[in-house]
Amino acid sequence: MVKNYEPKPEHKFTFGLWTVGNTGSDPFGTDVRERKSPQDLVYLLADVGAYGVNFHDNDLIPIDATSSEAKKIKADFKKALADTGLVAPMATTNLFYDPIFKDGAYTSNSAKVRNYAIQKTMKAIDLGVEMGAEIFVFWGGREGTETDAAKDPVTSIRRTREAMNFLCEYVLDQGYDLKFALEAKPNEPRGDMYNATTGHMLAFIETLDHPEMVGVNPEVAHEHMAGLNFSHGVAQAIDVGKLFHIDLNDQAFGRYDQDFRFGAVNLKRAFFLVKLLEDYEYQGSKHFDAHAYRTEDYEGVKDFARGCMRTYLILKEKATQFNTDMEIQALLKEINRDDKAMGDVSGKYTPEKMKSLKDFSFDRKAISAKGLKYEKLDQLTNEILLGVR
Repeated sequence: MVKNYEPKPEHKFTFGLWTVGNTGSDPFGTDVRERKSPQDLVYLLADVGAYGVNFHDNDLIPIDATSSEAKKIKADFKKALADTGLVAPMATTNLFYDPIFKDGAYTSNSAKVRNYAIQKTMKAIDLGVEMGAEIFVFWGGREGTETDAAKDPVTSIRRTREAMNFLCEYVLDQGYDLKFALEAKPNEPRGDMYNATTGHMLAFIETLDHPEMVGVNPEVAHEHMAGLNFSHGVAQAIDVGKLFHIDLNDQAFGRYDQDFRFGAVNLKRAFFLVKLLEDYEYQGSKHFDAHAYRTEDYEGVKDFARGCMRTYLILKEKATQFNTDMEIQALLKEINRDDKAMGDVSGKYTPEKMKSLKDFSFDRKAISAKGLKYEKLDQLTNEILLGVR
């Protein structure tokens, strides 16, 4: 392995227990890898050079565990963290697997289910904070419908808001140093999910009682499922200061949730995502929410994890090359060259600028006739990725 591409703590590469612990089962086949304990997965991640490990509450402690069982599991997990130096910067709660959540958690039509979901989340928050988490992610895996006859969507949005407001107040009341990150997905496992994209989530956050506590956790696969440009959604989150966490993986457009290794499907889109995160100096964890192919044993799982991190670092190097390539930068300078004639009419509104702009004479034909050299720019990007520049 090339030394420059070895992961370091400052890269903040993390994996979930559910990622490297995935046993390869799918709707058409059972496990192909034995199930490993949380502490064993921590040691596996340490072996591949990861910075941290994230978890759902029930990844760590089974939903039906006794108090004594939970106590031992937590002690073993903390020991593994101490032994390896790994951290647990993010936690979340599983509100989608157990049958009680068959019709959602916070949006369920049952008040008992909604309140059980809030109770479960409070306990998961406590667990996350105990392990050192600073970010708590919310993915509404069952928050949606197969038939809109079953739920009023406005009521569902209001129920979600009520739950988030309650949980924000809980964090404040407990004095926890914790922020929330909301994760969008358009469909699967429900036919249609509420707050289906990062843009939906950003709009929803502004309706909360404590919007300053809540950001987003965009995931590559979830936006690609809907045919969206993931980098554009991430850019919107960066622009408003709401990129609290990010899930990196890969996904063919329009397919089911594949959770492939980062960069496994579309390297160019992965490149522009890495470039965006590095150009805007994203400081949070880079979490790989993906899993190894069903074909792999646990050595293959290690190959998968190393591959995620290595690809990110290679693309980071390519982004630096893009930003320092003289021909590319000259093209960008030309494309974005300021027109001095526009100086008096551009920028913040003033009555004077308004009048000047209304009176300005634009030569539409001359402006339209100018080529923009985007073909050349895109080809040069390809050549950087292909390693010939």
